Amino acid sequence: MNLRTVSATRYVTPLREGGSLPAIVEADDAGLYVLKFRGAGQGAKALIAELIGGEIARALGLRVPEIVFVELDADLARTEPDPEIQHLIRASAGLNLALDYLPGSVAFDPVAERVEAELASAVVWFDAFVSNVDRTARNTNMLVWHRRLWLIDHGAALYFHHDWDGYLDRASAPFARIKDHVLLPYASALREADERLGALLTEEMIERIVAQVPDAWLLGDAPFADAAAHRAAYAQYLCRRLRAPREFVAEAIRARGV
Repeated sequence: MNLRTVSATRYVTPLREGGSLPAIVEADDAGLYVLKFRGAGQGAKALIAELIGGEIARALGLRVPEIVFVELDADLARTEPDPEIQHLIRASAGLNLALDYLPGSVAFDPVAERVEAELASAVVWFDAFVSNVDRTARNTNMLVWHRRLWLIDHGAALYFHHDWDGYLDRASAPFARIKDHVLLPYASALREADERLGALLTEEMIERIVAQVPDAWLLGDAPFADAAAHRAAYAQYLCRRLRAPREFVAEAIRARGV
């Protein structure tokens, strides 16, 4: 599915629990969205990881709020009294990314909530595949909405893209930090998840998802000559990581220690 593009019409409120200061904004379709600013934190790389990670999760049948592109006008900063927010809006003018706001949702509580083995195993498999370091008991990045589990905040995934040196050689590496995954204790069906999800996620699907990354987010990042080469590198890495045998699955099974 191609991502829609909306335009932000009103800055509603910051979400200060996020390290990159995301915000709830209203858009020209009258919808509310959680906006991730291109001018914050890791910049465009966080948005790229959010887009690719979130859409891969969706392709695997996991629940992710709709992801949209958001056009942000720097003039929106004029009505904001907070200088930090003013600077963030101006630094992010242009194309950004957002997730549909889920009103009434609550953060997943690993103490109070339990997740069935099939779902837990699928989430662990996905997070190990995209090297998501940010799904721990301290910060679950999951919401419960209408009694269903929703995955959010994938900006910390794909951390390989912070160092492109030898990236293809690292594509098949295990993901040791899966040991800290909040759902790992419930992921007793990892082998079954690997068989099912490994067949469901195809190289063609990965290439279609990566193709949606805008050129503007890819320009000027060494060692790539242009956006097309940069985009192709993401697809090559993920396609190679998908090939069996998948060491990231074996590492997750070892981490469970059972």
